[in-house]
Amino acid sequence: MKLWAGRFQKETDTLVNQFNSSIDFDSRLYRQDIEGSIAHASMLGKQGIIEEHEAEKIIAGLRQILAEIDGDGVEFSLDNEDIHMNIEAMLTGRIGDAGKRLHTARSRNDQVAVDTRLYVKEEIPAIIGCVLELERVLVKKAKANLDTVMPGYTHLQRAQPTTFAHYMMAYANMFKRDVTRLEDCRTRLDECPLGAGALAASTYPVDRFQTANTLGFQKPTDNSMDSVSDRDYAIELLSALSILMMHLSRFAEEIILWCSWEFKFVDLDDAYSTGSSIMPQKKNPDVAELVRGKTGRVYGSLITLLTMMKGLPLAYNKDMQEDKEALFDAIDTVELCLPVFAAMVDTLTVRPRDMARAAAGGFINATDCADYLVRKGLPFREAYMIVGRLVNLCIRTGDTLDTLTLKDFRAISGLFDEDVYQALALKTCVNERKVYGGPARESVLTQIGLIEDFIAQRKEEQA
Repeated sequence: MKLWAGRFQKETDTLVNQFNSSIDFDSRLYRQDIEGSIAHASMLGKQGIIEEHEAEKIIAGLRQILAEIDGDGVEFSLDNEDIHMNIEAMLTGRIGDAGKRLHTARSRNDQVAVDTRLYVKEEIPAIIGCVLELERVLVKKAKANLDTVMPGYTHLQRAQPTTFAHYMMAYANMFKRDVTRLEDCRTRLDECPLGAGALAASTYPVDRFQTANTLGFQKPTDNSMDSVSDRDYAIELLSALSILMMHLSRFAEEIILWCSWEFKFVDLDDAYSTGSSIMPQKKNPDVAELVRGKTGRVYGSLITLLTMMKGLPLAYNKDMQEDKEALFDAIDTVELCLPVFAAMVDTLTVRPRDMARAAAGGFINATDCADYLVRKGLPFREAYMIVGRLVNLCIRTGDTLDTLTLKDFRAISGLFDEDVYQALALKTCVNERKVYGGPARESVLTQIGLIEDFIAQRKEEQA
């Protein structure tokens, strides 16, 4: 008989049992559920709501069940619907009537709310740790490629010269924001809903501050109705994870382009590539492609929760059971993608010559040529027009700005002199961009230092 079956005259239909049950996916919350129950039982005993010896018996039974589940010695029952009812049924089966007192002053509504919050609160630092490892790899690659000149792009057209190190720091800053978003989410969810009951708390003298403190929360939630109906923290996490996956996907797209023969800026390690079943020459960037593809999966989880919650009246509704599969899948997906992506980046080989060759074409030093004329006293718009004519000349003759003769330059403007060639050298173009945040060597070293300080501070906080 189900624990809630008192007012029912019929057994639940088998199809309804299967449809209603969540044990297949919420069983992963067993540890959080038992921790919450131990905290609740301890509070019940301290407050005199149940006898102290009963609380002690409940806690001992729960710890025994936890050890058995950890040891794979437990099979969960579909008839008991979810992890909460399964554990309560196990407890009552082991310690008798004392187990039936555990649910005093508690509902499954505040129980599942605290379990899920505990789970998310524990997973966020694990995800942050994975992001910080990727940041470490980006710093390593940047340090090794401070002078590796390559084209920067807009509209996927060669635009201005930069370095591979500058590129790596661009992504490092994206992932830095991801870490701070995850930290913000964890701060906001650090409130304990236990003791809110079904929606209107309890007539028993429960001490919500005690249970919040026992479970490591900053404080109890402020409103019992909101406590059991809130899934903002899950939606916020999925939003942060979606942005994180978007950043991974953008980086994946760069790598997919860069390792193609059309670019050939990098080579992926064989251990992080796959081959073709029919074309023996192929080396496919499947890791990057899968990360790009799995991004849509995480987006889907976010949309699932937003859609599920958008029309729900207060307080708890069964619809909210749909939060867990989406939440778990998104967390699992991100935790699967981050380590393999970091390893792929760590082991890829940079091809500086191919990058330099690409940077030499496409007139990516055209802006620097215009700036050269501006320094000679010409207004920028006039300089812009002159360089445009030079580029048009190069296109007709098959030259680059670097290969034009001084006579060619002076035929369009008498302001050009021998020093134009030094001004147009790609390393000059890069290293003269010393503005804070720019691609010059000294600027990128500053950026690397900031990311290293960020990583070190977070590692210290996590220790």
